[in-house]
Amino acid sequence: MSGISVPEGETSVSLDLLKQIQAQFAKDRDWDQFNTPRNLLLALVGEVGELSEIFQWKGEVEKGLPDWKEEEKVHLGEELSDVLLYLVRLSDIYGVDLGKAALRKVELNAIKYPAKVLKEEVSSQKE
Repeated sequence: MSGISVPEGETSVSLDLLKQIQAQFAKDRDWDQFNTPRNLLLALVGEVGELSEIFQWKGEVEKGLPDWKEEEKVHLGEELSDVLLYLVRLSDIYGVDLGKAALRKVELNAIKYPAKVLKEEVSSQKE
């Protein structure tokens, strides 16, 4: 795998590590000239389309994908990774700290959709 791996002692991969790897990957191939925000965004949309194709005719899918073949799960992981990598690269080009932005968005969603209120609404709809 060309020397790219999780650093020793780490159990997970950070967004910062992915950002560094993607930046170096593009630099090594002289791809920065092509990694414009527009191009990255269009590539991201294309990858989301490929991810969508996996589910297109499957109907609802059970959590954990118990009925899927191993190669289907691997393919899903590859397409999810493509989406993540383009998103990380795009956020790096724009100078957005994706981790912090995501945490902020979760906080805003918690304010917008308070759990207690939503649970009460669901309970009243069941009655």
